[in-house]
Amino acid sequence: LFTSLFFIIFVGLHVFLMIGLFLEYRRNQISATDEALITVSIIIPVHNEAGRIKPLLESLLTIDYPLVQLIFVDDRSTDETVQLITDFKKQFDSGNRTCQIIQLSENPGPNYKQFALTRGCEAAKGDLVLLTDADCELPRSWIYGMVKRMTRSNTGVLIGPVFKKIPHNSLLYKTQAFDHAIRYMYLAASIGLGSAEGGFGNNMAVRKSALDEIGGYGAVPISVTEDASLISFIQKKTSFKIRAGLGSDIQVMTETEQGWRLFIIQAVRWTKGGIFSPDWKTRLSFTILMGMISLGILAIPLALLQPQFLPLPLAVFLAMLMNTLAVLSIAGNALQSLTPIDLIIQLFLTPVFNTLFTLLTIFRIPVYWKGKKV
Repeated sequence: LFTSLFFIIFVGLHVFLMIGLFLEYRRNQISATDEALITVSIIIPVHNEAGRIKPLLESLLTIDYPLVQLIFVDDRSTDETVQLITDFKKQFDSGNRTCQIIQLSENPGPNYKQFALTRGCEAAKGDLVLLTDADCELPRSWIYGMVKRMTRSNTGVLIGPVFKKIPHNSLLYKTQAFDHAIRYMYLAASIGLGSAEGGFGNNMAVRKSALDEIGGYGAVPISVTEDASLISFIQKKTSFKIRAGLGSDIQVMTETEQGWRLFIIQAVRWTKGGIFSPDWKTRLSFTILMGMISLGILAIPLALLQPQFLPLPLAVFLAMLMNTLAVLSIAGNALQSLTPIDLIIQLFLTPVFNTLFTLLTIFRIPVYWKGKKV
């Protein structure tokens, strides 16, 4: 009885998520309309990014939006980051397109990025604040696309799609790319059902009035996932809506981690942010989802011995099949290098990895970001 009930609940949950994804897709079609130009502030925190910031700077130079306040917040970089940004500033500054560099002399943490973002938001003058990271590449239409999707005055936050690059034909890069795409699919689907469960801070638009209403970014509770904390705080403290963006015009590409250990550390940080989220609804729904996936995977040895346990892993893999089809429908060209064999491998590998991330989180394995404990 338990295994049959598990199968019905878990598969049924994913059917509802597919409905949510479709609803959010429809909202994108309705809200992506033209409006008058507004001033946009872009905030980018940086820390020793000299080795990977050049693609971002090159993509920023192609942005075709005329009213931009670009703010880099340098968190005590010791490499050539500031020099690269300074050289870039000379090319970017023109008319109503300005570039500002804020250099921090100290950062009390405990989430260093969150402190940097707070300083950036304090300097922001635009009606809309866009957030991205130093390891990202932006499409030329990024700002226009984000602005259009924020035309509804009750939309406080827009979370845009982020996909990982696949620089080489290896399991490491393909696994990261697929895992990241699945995470965004879950996020967009949950938002479509009216429950924002987090967000990607490297592709986000926040209405300045929403930030002002919560007392600024500095009022957001400290978290290892500062983007999710911001979203849940705005959702709790204001009447603004959270939306998910879908479409290649706002699709941001980010770098993959250069090793399995770094990938696992990053994924555990995100998992920890969901399971220990300050928002109880996010905490509950994320824990239930990860718990059910883990239960299904851990039941595989039992299912091999006792067939009555088979519905547990079967439910997980059937849900993953739905997830895979949904991801392919929203990823555009981001996953085009994945062959059918790759997708089949990831269909089975992804829930196994999510079980690992969940167990590492439950057992309180320390989480590090850029070599520092968060």
